[in-house]
Amino acid sequence: MNSVVQTQAPEDLAGTWDLVVLGSGAAAFAAATTAACKGLSVLMVEKAPHFGGTSAISGGAVWIFDSDQARAAGIQDSPEAIRTYLKKTIGPGYRPELVDAFIRSGREALRFLERHTELAYALRPFSPDYYPLEDGATDRGRALEMLEFDGRRLGRRFKNLRRPPEGMLLFGGMMVNRVDIQHFLSFRRSPRSLWHCLKLMARYGLDRLSHERGTRLTVGNAMIARLATTAFEKGVELWLQSSAESLVIESDRVVGVRLLKNGRPVEVRSRGGVVCAMGGFAAGELAAAFRPDTASEHLTMSPATHDGTALRLGTEVNAATGANMAANFFWAPVSKLRRPNGETERFPHLVTDRAKPGIIAVNSAGQRFTNEADSYHSFVQAMHREGIATCWLVCDAEAMGRYGMGLARPSPVDNSALIEAGYLFRADTAEGLARAIGVDPKGLAATLARHNEDARSGHDSQFGKGTTSYNQSLGDPHHTPNPCLAPLTRAPWYAVRVHTGDLGSARGLVTDATARVLEHQGKPIAGLYAAGNDMNSIMDGTYPGPGITLGPGLTFGYLAASHAAEHLQSNV
Repeated sequence: MNSVVQTQAPEDLAGTWDLVVLGSGAAAFAAATTAACKGLSVLMVEKAPHFGGTSAISGGAVWIFDSDQARAAGIQDSPEAIRTYLKKTIGPGYRPELVDAFIRSGREALRFLERHTELAYALRPFSPDYYPLEDGATDRGRALEMLEFDGRRLGRRFKNLRRPPEGMLLFGGMMVNRVDIQHFLSFRRSPRSLWHCLKLMARYGLDRLSHERGTRLTVGNAMIARLATTAFEKGVELWLQSSAESLVIESDRVVGVRLLKNGRPVEVRSRGGVVCAMGGFAAGELAAAFRPDTASEHLTMSPATHDGTALRLGTEVNAATGANMAANFFWAPVSKLRRPNGETERFPHLVTDRAKPGIIAVNSAGQRFTNEADSYHSFVQAMHREGIATCWLVCDAEAMGRYGMGLARPSPVDNSALIEAGYLFRADTAEGLARAIGVDPKGLAATLARHNEDARSGHDSQFGKGTTSYNQSLGDPHHTPNPCLAPLTRAPWYAVRVHTGDLGSARGLVTDATARVLEHQGKPIAGLYAAGNDMNSIMDGTYPGPGITLGPGLTFGYLAASHAAEHLQSNV
């Protein structure tokens, strides 16, 4: 290991902890809370002014094998089945030692965190793997979703929790989860859904009397808030607006970090090691070098602070990084809105619109090019195969009124501000819409004719939209004969431009099964761990199911802290 020498004045030594965790997303908090629950003193270091990272604006789902929740539901899975599925979906990048560690320790990690922290998950009743036709795939049992949480439990720290983008909130500040969204889409057809929505709005109205946004937290915001609540109660110290500059090495072991804390250089020491969990490099200058050439208008959902610091720190100590991966990023189509104040808002098109009946995606020739209801990762891969950086989601008035599209909300919301801002395009005819968005009118007309004929029969002859359990799970269960297909016939017509985008980077520091970072020669670097998107993806940049970043993130964050705790105990 290359030596990184640190010399500085005694007054710059800010303190010593048992574990230093760089980052504040799911993997970071999993490591910090695990360590704190095992009796370790912990310092967390976050570059941004808010904590939570991309995890705080994620769906919050985790993909875990054989969880206690799955067992309680009587679901039988097997290591052989999930290995078979992952070998098929991951391909040549399959690393058995890491997959086996994830299979072996995922339930253990989740059980520990749920027993010792506020973390609480429920099994999704129906949540197919993203490639449900592959051997070893399941329709239920592996995906769990976060239970809602009262943000008021964070006290004064609530204001430091990363706020979701406005497009992910209703009424300027109300969070909703997957179930809530379905109720809002059904409130005009179901008294039960109407009552659900009225209760949510009443709670939100009360919250706004004393808070800038709703305190009923869901999905990723709830996950981070739950872990953070326990972390703070256990004495974990969190430094915001502090960045890691270099590692401190003594006797070939990482023993600390050189930081800039509010612009002032300080050094912190760690008896048990340093965990890199800073969210990867998707928003840094390095990202462009690992994206396809067609991604000139690419949009990432990662905050600017996810700039690849872990890769830089790792390079200084001869750490190995991922190579020849299936993908260097976890892809997702993203649209953007420029607000009147000049700020740009990004919206990831994950599960709310593409799979719905009456919504299609077309290229500049006006032609469909993929199954719109397939996973967000697969959708962008299809854009890459087409050699396009952008495409268009198109729908008619019926679909817009029922489901909305992107930032545009369903009826009775007025979306005129989005039209004026150039985010949402609207025209009285399909030909007029094609001309407004620069798409070939004849191509779009031919596409609509073929699609509408297929939709009436319930069978997509081009791409099979709605034929898999995963597709159907995202469609409209009340729509027949195919929950993902409906003719586009009712004016006016609408379109939203979407770009290739990502939810974060997959390429990171290579680790062993205990999350220890490895040198190029394969030897662990003592005292240095990586988890989350700083750890080279055990999925090799593939996306087998919902929560395949957060599930491993929690697992290997837990394993990193557990290994550090064992090291400290053995040296007492």
